[in-house]
Amino acid sequence: MRETLAITVNGTAHELHVEQHALLSDLLRKTLGLTGTHRGCDTGQCGACTVHLDGHAVKSCNVLAWQAAGHEITTIEGLARVAGKMHPMQEAFRECHALQCGFCTPGMIMSAIDILNCHESVDERLVREALEGNLCRCTGYENIVKAVMRVARGDST
Repeated sequence: MRETLAITVNGTAHELHVEQHALLSDLLRKTLGLTGTHRGCDTGQCGACTVHLDGHAVKSCNVLAWQAAGHEITTIEGLARVAGKMHPMQEAFRECHALQCGFCTPGMIMSAIDILNCHESVDERLVREALEGNLCRCTGYENIVKAVMRVARGDST
């Protein structure tokens, strides 16, 4: 059974007809074509599907689309507010070589931004603990932590 869903994604309001059991990750990827939100484990353990729901990180494979009705969703595609300019966290990931294959990167960046938004000050220990819900098979996390700390210190471009 399909229902009409009103949702705002990356600042654009949408009215969509979706199945009641549709996942937010599927709505973003399949219906809206926002493929930066990756699907990894489908159990909320890898963090590749992390997006912001009203400014807070959520794993979109654990959220039904209808649960996001009336809310603001930001995906990795929505981070760059100025055309041609990446978000400081995206820049820091690039500058610190905090990505390799890139599969985990969108979710990792969305989670990293949430960490900084939720804490007045951070240290490497807090960043490592807060990123435990995001899996990366390539980087060993060292450069990811460096990138987050760079933005936390205000060192990014």
